[in-house]
Amino acid sequence: MYDTGSTAFMLVCTMLVLFMTPGLAFFYGGLARRKNVVNTMLMCFAVIGVVGLLWVIAGWSFAYGGDGSLPWFGGLDQLGLVGLVPGMLSEADAVPADAVYPSLVDVCFQMAFAMITAAIVTGSVAGRMRFGAVLAFIGVWSLVVYAPLAHMVWGGEGSLIGDVIGALDFAGGDVVHISSGVTGLILSLVLGGRAGFGLKSYRPHNVPFVALGAGLLWLGWFGFNGGSEFAADEVAALAMLNTVISSAAGLASWLVVERVASGTPSLVGACTGLVAGLVVVTPAAGFVEPWAAVVMGLVVSPVCYLAISKLKARFGYDDALDAFGCHGVGGLLGGVLTGLFCVPELSWTGKGGLLYTGDPSLLVSQVLGILVTLAIVVVLDLVIVAAVRAAFGGSLRVSAHDEALGLDVTAHGESAYPAFTGLDA
Repeated sequence: MYDTGSTAFMLVCTMLVLFMTPGLAFFYGGLARRKNVVNTMLMCFAVIGVVGLLWVIAGWSFAYGGDGSLPWFGGLDQLGLVGLVPGMLSEADAVPADAVYPSLVDVCFQMAFAMITAAIVTGSVAGRMRFGAVLAFIGVWSLVVYAPLAHMVWGGEGSLIGDVIGALDFAGGDVVHISSGVTGLILSLVLGGRAGFGLKSYRPHNVPFVALGAGLLWLGWFGFNGGSEFAADEVAALAMLNTVISSAAGLASWLVVERVASGTPSLVGACTGLVAGLVVVTPAAGFVEPWAAVVMGLVVSPVCYLAISKLKARFGYDDALDAFGCHGVGGLLGGVLTGLFCVPELSWTGKGGLLYTGDPSLLVSQVLGILVTLAIVVVLDLVIVAAVRAAFGGSLRVSAHDEALGLDVTAHGESAYPAFTGLDA
C-alpha cells in the first residue's frame, strides 16, 4: 500500500505549485506597463499550455526516464507517458517497497515545476519580444535545457550535478532559479533594451496586482519547497518553516534597505523582498536550521536590491521585470549559502556545511555545481536563440511601431483597460 498521508500531501503540494504560474502572471502583470499587461500575463498563461503538453510528450521522459546510466539525460522510454497507467494498475496489488505515493503524482508535481520555471523567463523580455518567438523559445528550452538539467540535479545515482559533483539543491536553486534567471539575462542582452531604456523610468502600472501575485506565489511556494521532500514528514515541516521565515526576513530586510537607499519603503519593494527570500532558501529549505534561513533572508535582499538598482545600470542590460536580478542572483546566493549552512545529518550526500564541519568540500561542490549549470544554460540558450531567430526571419523583436503602441493591442487585439486611450510614458 502507498502511504495515503504522503500521497494526499503531495497532491495538495502539486496543486499549490500549479497556482504559482497564474500568480506569477499577476506579479509580472502588475510590474509591466499598462499597454503591455495582457501580453505580459498571457506569456505566463501560454507557458501552461506549451510546457504542459511538451512535458507529457517528452519532458518527463527526458528528465526522469531511462535507467540512470546517463549523467546528463533521462531517456526515451516514457515518451508520451506510455506505460505509466498500465504500470499503475499492475502495481495495485504489489506496490514497490520504496514507493511512497503513485508515480503519476510525481509526473504532475514535476510538470508544475517546469511550468513556473519557464514562466519566470518571460519577465526579462516583457514589452518587446514577439509572442510567437517567446513560445517557440520556451518550448525548445523546456525540452533542451530544463528537462536535462532536472535530470542532472535530481536524477539520482549517476546524475552529473547531484551525484557526481555532489551539489545539493533541495527544491530548485540550480534547476529553477539560476536556469530561468540566467536565461532571462541572455534574452534581454540579445533583444536589447526597451525604447527609452536608460532615459526614462518604468514604473509598475498596478501595485495591487503585484501584491496579489506575490501572495499567490507565497502560497504556492509552500508546496514548492515542502513537497520537495516527497513525504509528509519532519523534513517537509522544516522546509515549510524555513520558507516562512526566510521570506519574512527577506521582506523585512528589503524594507530597511529601501528606506535607507530611497527614503521610502514601498509595497512593490516588500513583495520583491518576499520573493527574494523565497528564492534564496529554495536550494536549502530542507537542509538548514531556522536561524540559517533567517540569515539567508536578511542577506539576499540587499544583494538583489543592488543587482536590480545598480547592476543593470552599470552593464546596460534591460532585464525588464528583474527575473535575473531576483531569481538568478537569489538562486546563486542560495546555492552558495547552502554550502555554508547545511546540517550534515540532513544532507543527501552526507557532507555538511562549512560552518558545521570546517570542511569546504560541500561548498566547493555547490560552487562547481553552479558553474556547470551556468555553462550548460548559457551555451544551450545561445544555440536555441540562434535557431529561433533564424526561424522567425532573423528578428525576435517586435517592430518599433508595435512597441510604441503596446503589445496588448498590436499582438492580441485586446486591452486590459479599454477606457484608456493614451500612450504610457
